[in-house]
Amino acid sequence: MKEKGTKKRKGLKIFGIIVLILIIILALIVGSIFWYINSKLDKLQQVEINEEDLNVSVQAEENLSNFRNIAIFGIDSREDTYSKGNRSDCIIIASINNQTKEVKLVSVYRDTYVNIEGHGLDKITHAYSYGEAPLAIKTLNENLDLNIKEFVAVNFDAVQEIIDNIGGISMQINKEEVKHIPGITKAGTYNLTGEQALAYARIRYATGGDYKRTERMRDVLTAVVEKVKTLDVSGLNKLVDTVLPRLYTNISASDIFSLFPSAAEFKITQSIGWPYETRGKTIDRWYGIPVTLESNVTKLHQEIFEESDYIPSDRVKEISNNIVEKTGYDK
Repeated sequence: MKEKGTKKRKGLKIFGIIVLILIIILALIVGSIFWYINSKLDKLQQVEINEEDLNVSVQAEENLSNFRNIAIFGIDSREDTYSKGNRSDCIIIASINNQTKEVKLVSVYRDTYVNIEGHGLDKITHAYSYGEAPLAIKTLNENLDLNIKEFVAVNFDAVQEIIDNIGGISMQINKEEVKHIPGITKAGTYNLTGEQALAYARIRYATGGDYKRTERMRDVLTAVVEKVKTLDVSGLNKLVDTVLPRLYTNISASDIFSLFPSAAEFKITQSIGWPYETRGKTIDRWYGIPVTLESNVTKLHQEIFEESDYIPSDRVKEISNNIVEKTGYDK
């Protein structure tokens, strides 16, 4: 497989997760009737996780005490099942600053070469398949010096259904984009169905490449948000009933409910892909090698957590050295 270098890959999976998150937040804000929303929360698929199994170091606990980091997994299952064998095609860390209410999204590329406890160096996407959410969270904490204790997992087949559920979204389609969207024959403004909206967001081979593709995703997200704002109680009820059963999480209904009063204060201020610097290498299969893990983790903590004097843990340094020894990629 062709080496992909440092190219930033933001696929449909990221798009799907952010759509779901924004819709839930908006539903809580727009609904404003707490008892009504609370009655819906029992539709969540909830699971308990022992925090002692998540490998949060003392250093991470102290340094990141002001941040609530939540792992969001997009699972490749075609059904709403989240057991072993299902890989996390999308991994996003939602980092919430408890003081400023700023939310930063960090997408971790699925092919990233990291250490998975009990399995050695491997693609990070396989961690969920090997040990479900606990091992996937532990892998993030160990390799990125994080303090993640909470997660949400979703299935992406829901995205098309959600857009259809809200009656489609209005988008302007140019001449170059027409051929990529089923049912569209000429440029113009259309009310896209879920299928059409996803096709639009996924366009790869057009002017602007992945940069324009990401812009299309933002345009679709904006359109979804604006459409949700117009829903009446009946439409909101139908939407919540669609979204909540798709979520698998260890965040309790009462904890979610406690966030309602401050929900409007949360703002997504940054979205990045990680690792920043990678090189592709085929060993037994193709991997995205962080070059190096240590420097990528350092930059992450400096940029996202504003730790200007951050020093990686000894464990991150050890894993980084192991990756260099295995791949020969040290720069």
